[in-house]
Amino acid sequence: MRYGLNLKPEGALDLVALGALVHRLDPGIVPFRKATHCDIHVSGGEFNVAANLADCFGLRTGIVTAMVDYPIGDLIAERVRAMGVKPFYKRFEHNGVNGPNMATVYSDRGYGVRAPVVFYNRSNEAAARLKPGDFDWDAIFAGGVRWFHSGGIFAALSETTGELIIEGMQAAKAAGAVTSFDLNYRAKLWNIWGGQAIAQSVLKRIVAHVDVLVGNEEDLQLGLGLRGPDVHAKSKLDPSAFFGMMEGVKTMYPQVKIVATTLREVHSTNRHSWAAVAWINGQTYISPTCELDVYDRVGGGDGYAAGFFYGLLTGESEQEAVNLGWAHGALLTTFPGDTTMATLEQVRAFAKGGSARIQR
Repeated sequence: MRYGLNLKPEGALDLVALGALVHRLDPGIVPFRKATHCDIHVSGGEFNVAANLADCFGLRTGIVTAMVDYPIGDLIAERVRAMGVKPFYKRFEHNGVNGPNMATVYSDRGYGVRAPVVFYNRSNEAAARLKPGDFDWDAIFAGGVRWFHSGGIFAALSETTGELIIEGMQAAKAAGAVTSFDLNYRAKLWNIWGGQAIAQSVLKRIVAHVDVLVGNEEDLQLGLGLRGPDVHAKSKLDPSAFFGMMEGVKTMYPQVKIVATTLREVHSTNRHSWAAVAWINGQTYISPTCELDVYDRVGGGDGYAAGFFYGLLTGESEQEAVNLGWAHGALLTTFPGDTTMATLEQVRAFAKGGSARIQR
């Protein structure tokens, strides 16, 4: 049993993610109120992890989600195929007027002292309609599955999505998979149908089924109601406040073996200091710190999770797993969009202390 996890050595799928697919409209550095055009990125906090693991790290991954049969759905499905992720769709028909829809995320990148802005149109979102009983988990996991991942963004969409996550986690456990969950606490989403009290009641029930938890100290406090530690971090890069909460996690969720997060000090929209940490089976691990020239910050945390999970799935040392996640998350901020354009060679080189010198 490595890392305190009962990781299967093989399976038809290395990781299956459950979550919503969205398309993000990105006008670059121009704010939406002045935009005349935009790029379209396919995303989803849970999908991003599966896509990164398939495209950069060469693992076999799947996504369990909703798909609407209309042109926006076709666009999204094309990107799922392009990233090498196997889809398991619950299909919905679009009525040509008001849905159901694939959600839209709007985000301009900001610049310098002007911060990025993110807002949503998740009206009549197909993924919010997903509920227990919609998927045949035995069929999805039939060839064997090693890891199952979901997140707090999907849990926040409706009263049924959290219940579906629990159903998926239970089925994954029965199939012998490790389970992970990214708390990704988004107050805007939870406030639509219940706020923080409902969020905590849902998330606490989900995390009772989780082996590997992703989230920072704010996620742990707001999402799970854990009390913050007495220690006060000297900076955003100081992991003492995060590690100070691990005793509370261990007490409330003794089955959780790993908690991981990124550390980011934002100097300006385009200049960040970046590090990552993990608490693994009672031991603490910290990545190096680097200075990032950020092109597009969206998806950096999912980039870390993917690289970190890859390290664990392939039997790397704990420190190397943290460093691979840190390196991949750093590289991801240099690309447009939410999913990876990095190669495994680039990730390994940066994790070893590589530089931006030209490769000839």
